[in-house]
Amino acid sequence: MSETAQNPLRRILLTIEYDGTNYSGWQRQYNGLAVQQVLEEALTKACGESITVTGASRTDAGVHALGQACHFDTRSRIPPEKYPFVLNTMLPRDIRVHTGREVPAEFHARFMTGKKTYTYRIVNSRHGSGIRRNTHVHVPVPLDTAPMLRAAQTLLGTHDFAAFQASGGTAKTTVRTMHSVNLTRQGDEIVFTIEGDAFLYNMVRIIAGTLIEIGHRRRGEDAFLQAFDTLDRLALGVTAPPHGLELTKVHYTDKALAMPEAIRWHED
Repeated sequence: MSETAQNPLRRILLTIEYDGTNYSGWQRQYNGLAVQQVLEEALTKACGESITVTGASRTDAGVHALGQACHFDTRSRIPPEKYPFVLNTMLPRDIRVHTGREVPAEFHARFMTGKKTYTYRIVNSRHGSGIRRNTHVHVPVPLDTAPMLRAAQTLLGTHDFAAFQASGGTAKTTVRTMHSVNLTRQGDEIVFTIEGDAFLYNMVRIIAGTLIEIGHRRRGEDAFLQAFDTLDRLALGVTAPPHGLELTKVHYTDKALAMPEAIRWHED
C-alpha cells in the first residue's frame, strides 16, 4: 500500500488565540512578521511537510484574537485533537492553539463562516493603564455611555454598510446583517461587542471611533442612521486604533463542520 493511501489527506480546523502587538497582522506578508507565517512554520515542522493555512479573518497589525479560526490540509498522522499540545510547545507565548478537529474536505474557514463576534475595549480614565496598554484604547476625556448604547442599537438588522469601510476594501457587496450589539461599562473599562454575518474592512474600528465621538458629544447618536441614508463615510467618526480590537469568535454551523459520516447518520 502506498504512503498516500496509508496517510490520506485530511483537512484540519484550528482555533487560535493571539496577542497581535508584535505582528503585522494575520496574513503573511513581505514587510513584517505575521501570525500566519509563525503558525505555518510550526505546522510545517510538526507535520514534516509544507503547510499553508487559510484564516477566517485577516486581522490587521496590532489587532488581537481570542477565537481566530483557520484550516489546513495534511497527511500527518497527528490526531486532530493533539495539535494544540504539539503546536503550543513550538509557538511563541503570544500565540496559542486551543482546539483542533477534522472537518470535511469541502470546508473553508473563511467562506463558510456563519457569524463573527468582535470586541472593542476602552480604558476611560484620566491616566492610561500600564497593564492594559496593548489591549485597550485609552480615552482620557469622560465618555457618556448612554447615547453610545442607544446609537449602537441602531446597527442591528440588515443595512448597506458602504459608509463603514476604509479605502482599500474589496467586498463585492456592502450589505451586512448585525445580529447583536452590546456596550457595557465597569469602572474605567468600556466594552463594545458586536456580532454579525460578516464585516467590511475596518468596519468595527470605524464603528468604535464613531461611538467614542458620540460619547464625547461631538457627534449625534443618529450618526449611524445618517450613514445608512447617505452612504457617506464622512457621516461617521475616525477609525479607532487597532489594539483595542479583538476577534472574539468565529461561528460555524453544525452542518459546515460535520464529517460526511455524521451527516449521513443525522439524515437517517
